[in-house]
Amino acid sequence: MAVHMQNIGKMITEQLRNPNELDINLRMEFGPFETVHKWKRMSECYEFVGARRSKHTAVAYKDAIYVFGGDNGKSMLNDLIRFDIKEMSWTKTGCMGTPPAPRYHHSAVVHMSSMFVFGGYTGDILANSNLTNKNDLFEYKFPSAQWVQWRFTGPEPVPRSAHGAAVYDDKLWIFAGYDGNARLNDMWTVNLVGENRQWERVEQKGQCPPTCCNFPVAVARGKMYVFSGQSGAKITNALFQFDFETHTWSRICTEHLLRSAGPAPARRYGHTMLAHNRHLYVFGGAADSTMPSDVYCFDLDTQMWAMIQPAAESQVPSGRLFHAGAVVGDAMYIFGGTVDNNVRSGELYRFQLSNYPRCTLQEDLGRILRSEQFCDVMLLVGEEPAAVLAHQALLAARSTCLRDKIMEAREELSARVAAGEAKAPEPYNYQGKPDLVIHLPEARPEAFRMVLTYIYTDRIDPTERLMEERPASDDTIQLVMEVLRLSLRLRIPRLCGLCAAFLRANLCLGNVLKALHAAHLSNLCCIKEYCLRFIIKDYNFTPIVMSKEFEQMERNLMVEIIRRRQQPLPFKPPAGDAADDALAGTTLEQDLCMFLSGGAELSDVTLRVGGVSRPAHRSILAARAAYFEAMFRSFSPRNNIVNIQICDSVPSEPAFDSLLRYIYYGETNMPTEDSLYLFQAPIYYGFTNNRLQVFCKHNLQTNVSPDNVLAILQAADRMHATDIKEYALKMIAHQFAVVSRNVARQEAIKNLAQPLLVDIVLTLAEEGKFDIPAQTQPRCALAPSTSAEPII
Repeated sequence: MAVHMQNIGKMITEQLRNPNELDINLRMEFGPFETVHKWKRMSECYEFVGARRSKHTAVAYKDAIYVFGGDNGKSMLNDLIRFDIKEMSWTKTGCMGTPPAPRYHHSAVVHMSSMFVFGGYTGDILANSNLTNKNDLFEYKFPSAQWVQWRFTGPEPVPRSAHGAAVYDDKLWIFAGYDGNARLNDMWTVNLVGENRQWERVEQKGQCPPTCCNFPVAVARGKMYVFSGQSGAKITNALFQFDFETHTWSRICTEHLLRSAGPAPARRYGHTMLAHNRHLYVFGGAADSTMPSDVYCFDLDTQMWAMIQPAAESQVPSGRLFHAGAVVGDAMYIFGGTVDNNVRSGELYRFQLSNYPRCTLQEDLGRILRSEQFCDVMLLVGEEPAAVLAHQALLAARSTCLRDKIMEAREELSARVAAGEAKAPEPYNYQGKPDLVIHLPEARPEAFRMVLTYIYTDRIDPTERLMEERPASDDTIQLVMEVLRLSLRLRIPRLCGLCAAFLRANLCLGNVLKALHAAHLSNLCCIKEYCLRFIIKDYNFTPIVMSKEFEQMERNLMVEIIRRRQQPLPFKPPAGDAADDALAGTTLEQDLCMFLSGGAELSDVTLRVGGVSRPAHRSILAARAAYFEAMFRSFSPRNNIVNIQICDSVPSEPAFDSLLRYIYYGETNMPTEDSLYLFQAPIYYGFTNNRLQVFCKHNLQTNVSPDNVLAILQAADRMHATDIKEYALKMIAHQFAVVSRNVARQEAIKNLAQPLLVDIVLTLAEEGKFDIPAQTQPRCALAPSTSAEPII
């Protein structure tokens, strides 16, 4: 068995699914640390350094933020001021050459060791004279503090302000803006390297954003993103992406996805949007008649928006517009802007961004569904049965109806085996067809497969199977109606709510009568009521009753529409109709959390650490970890018992439970001691990425203290966790007087193994002179996190 386990270890090394996302050299750092999503007010820029301002730009270069131009409410500016991140101080930046004329609503980007400033609005705003847009391009060379104006031959972009600018492939890209008479949506580009200084107009393809100004752009993953802005009557909260390679625009449309995601930020202008890792962060701006101070992020992996709740003790900035922002390291800095009563601000705020790898729970479970590996139940769906393979554990965790059917089928199979009518199923034979069969004749196969996808991933795309891009098409509406009916029958309330919300959002003149008829036949009272209310509205009623579809309606429905029009009723959702609330029910994480503690009756494997055993489910273990996938595909463990270890060590019982919580539902909150045991688990077990390792790292960084550092040192040495051991040694050296102050700690030091004592002495010789004050409390707590959190 030992030899076989070694072979399994080799197999998982070869089968890590995303090796680029696993950082096996993840290192510990030595503080200080900031709490994720915490706002902190930094040093204000005082008048003797630079004026308060708005409509300016801010860029990051090395460990500093450079702010250029803007207006102070009375005049335009062209000064360049600098905030040093390490020194936490503002300074005026000297320069050589002729700087750009004072301006605002210009753009600024960084390429290599230079800042490029383009366009903007210039003149005397107080005297209302010489006001004009510009199309000039200036380069500021950081090393020499020199301004240089670029000269061009050939065609150039029309002068503009409030436009967007980005750098990609050594080129400057300029998009849209305002030319003084109209909003634009053209695009121009120029090489920033080489001798060819000519502007080129870009022929844009695809779904281009409307003409707009006062919008931000961000670049990530080879694409440029544009969100909202001033577009006149066409202003929306849509997010567009531009592919630099193909010159193609596309609108990121998520309305057709049924999933538990938050709404996009309200439409706005004068806001900022900054890219960091896989997220786009949106802050501030004017949203209709308000100036919100909330932060939204868009996850490029999951295509989901989420509003971020600020961490405790945050110094949240007031709402503002025409501010500027930049990202340095893992923090977003916001400077200036126009606040209440048209007042310019000189404030600087820091927002700690998340650097956690994404949760892959839904992705992992979706993959095992598509692969049909380790399936242990067959569902015969429809009147002409179509066979669908699945996993008992996932079905039972998400649907009480399916759980009941699984238990009934198990009892029936056991009775048939006892009566000699069926052969005893082979233990865990995942190569052949499952012995357990469930009949669902009332379900349409297409709708059931969509429900099954939701069970595993918490999301479905109704347009995917129909190859239909229009969420409001008749076929899509009919399919979602069938999914709603089936989810009600299978008792999956959250999916019911999502389907109902989808149908309400996509009702239109072209589909409402068919939706009404389908809801009537399926007895979907809530949807039927919404259809009736839609039809009798003043601006809908006439075109609907004059249509051919209305002439062909059933008589009883036609009468009901006319009577409802004559005497509208106050809307009261039918009692107990789960389809009315998209937030009713539970998420995938919540269901698997409950199933981990309450699904022992469906367990098919036992995990053991020392004398402690836990029932578990092969399908979930195999979906989440390449280690278990390789093991179960190769052989069935003796007595269905798997002894758990991490590298050469056996984790503690609490750490073992923390590991199970992570595997089943992505939980990352754990005691500091558990983090030490689980730090190397992502590599050993072959998780999809190193999310767990990063949380363990942060937990150790922020919560190791003089009280527990000696125990951490011993455990790290025993586990051969070199970087954690090095971190503990540094803390002991930096706080040796505190660590050795009381009798208990002195005794603990005396009882250390001699090699560890030598390590402490050597570390003291190197770093002991940097003694720092004792830490009475953990520097910060781990941000609450499960896979359902907005930022990961």
